[in-house]
Amino acid sequence: MSDLVTGDAVVLGLRPARLPSRALAILLDLTLYVTAYVLIGVGLTLATASLDPAAQAAIAVASFLLLLVGIPIAVETLSHGRSLGKLACGLRVVRDDGGPIRFRHALVRGALGVVELLLTFGTVAAIASLVSVRGRRLGDVFAGTLVVRERVPGARVMPVPAPPPWLAGRFTQLDLSAVPDGLWLAIRQYLTRMNQLDPQVGAAMAARLADDLVARTGAPPPAGVPAAAYLMAVVHERQSRDAARAFRATGAAGASPPAHATHAAPVAPVPPVASGFGPVPTTAPAPAPAPYVAPAPAQAPRAGGFAPPA
Repeated sequence: MSDLVTGDAVVLGLRPARLPSRALAILLDLTLYVTAYVLIGVGLTLATASLDPAAQAAIAVASFLLLLVGIPIAVETLSHGRSLGKLACGLRVVRDDGGPIRFRHALVRGALGVVELLLTFGTVAAIASLVSVRGRRLGDVFAGTLVVRERVPGARVMPVPAPPPWLAGRFTQLDLSAVPDGLWLAIRQYLTRMNQLDPQVGAAMAARLADDLVARTGAPPPAGVPAAAYLMAVVHERQSRDAARAFRATGAAGASPPAHATHAAPVAPVPPVASGFGPVPTTAPAPAPAPYVAPAPAQAPRAGGFAPPA
């Protein structure tokens, strides 16, 4: 995997295309272009049969340059590096900095492709791709381009390294509301890949990201704290706040309703009932004594039943 660093200090995880996939894409493109060239060439031969040999040769050369050189250049320019073969194989031509190619890049690649792919039947291109670290042919080297894979398998998300213990809890009062999501993403990408970068490049990127973070928060980092450790501590603080916020939301959803909702609706007072025991007290009345009920005569227990206790 190639980590291309743009001018904005953003690491692009691009996977250079290997020789088999590039050869398959070129074979698909050449099959399409050569088929169109043969069909149009046959039609032009029949249409120009009455012309002199010099005119026929000029038309043949013009059709060759148009169909096998001009059309591939136009297709790569208009599609920003995705021809039909590359689109089928999930490939794309980009600049060395990861940006889309332009006409000059496609022109250099197409002009050298005549020698690399057509005149030598792909031998020179194959050797150059095998020798190059990133699988580039001569057209890519002179044009400053790179063929990368757009469809790559999903990678496991790497966790952000934990900050040093002596920085734990140092940024609990830091205001992180003004930090945009794009800056958080750039910091996370750096922290998860900083061990794969060159030490000098990684230190420069950490310093720039830390400066951007300080400009957004308005609070300078403590003296003597490295930029990478500062980024780790701030990201850890943000993750802790997000986790606490999510925990509070989950607890509130599973807890009982608020206090004002737990009280039952007021019950209308029951009007007093006239009785012979005097006026109705203002407080809750005591329960009236149960009326006397004469005991029922004893009965013989039923056969097969349970007799009550004596």
